[in-house]
Amino acid sequence: MEGKVNHTVSCDCSETSVVLILFCSLTAEFDLAGDVTNVNRKCSAVTGSGRKLKDNAADWHNLMLRWEKLNDEGFTIASNIVNARRSSASVSPLCSGEAEGSSGDLVLGNSALREECEKLEDVVNKMAAIVAKMERLMASQRGLVDLEEFQFGPQGRKVPLFHGWNAKDFVSSCGLLLRSFTSELRLKRVLLREVAHCADRDLSLVYLSCWLHQPLVPARARLALEAVLLETGQRHLPG
Repeated sequence: MEGKVNHTVSCDCSETSVVLILFCSLTAEFDLAGDVTNVNRKCSAVTGSGRKLKDNAADWHNLMLRWEKLNDEGFTIASNIVNARRSSASVSPLCSGEAEGSSGDLVLGNSALREECEKLEDVVNKMAAIVAKMERLMASQRGLVDLEEFQFGPQGRKVPLFHGWNAKDFVSSCGLLLRSFTSELRLKRVLLREVAHCADRDLSLVYLSCWLHQPLVPARARLALEAVLLETGQRHLPG
């Protein structure tokens, strides 16, 4: 009887050991799964050069939105300047009795014209500040290219940062944006100087059209921005 009791105790101990082993193994599997999940979460987060390029893409987009808003505001002001210029040109003393009143209207017209010109100059200065920020963005992106060449050699990174681009591709696309808006800023400054002094109606309309339609910002520049946003995952194809 005593032997049977010992045998039973030993069986209970072995079963307990098996249960403990299974419990420990399952716990280890859950811990390992948790570690893998954490690693995947960390890998899915964009860091380093990719994070910087993604932030830069968002900055390019925001700067272009601000530029478009200023362009619309400047067009309204430029239209007011053309109308004020035409009104002041049409006010002329036709006879001595009308000379005093016409002179007063001319002074008021010139004051309004000067005020609108100052507003347009303020718009152009804000546009110049936007282009300066674009230049700083380009400088940072060129710095990323230099960093990757230092890390990976002259050919740069072998594995794409997002879908298929490397840092040089971003510099190429954003360089088109910078060149376009730099040229357009020069045009805006010319229009600022000329629009208030133009007496020809048709030429004034040409100036207004140039301001509104921005001929030095081609459609491919806007497509370049869309490509940058698509590459960084901030814009998605419909469907």
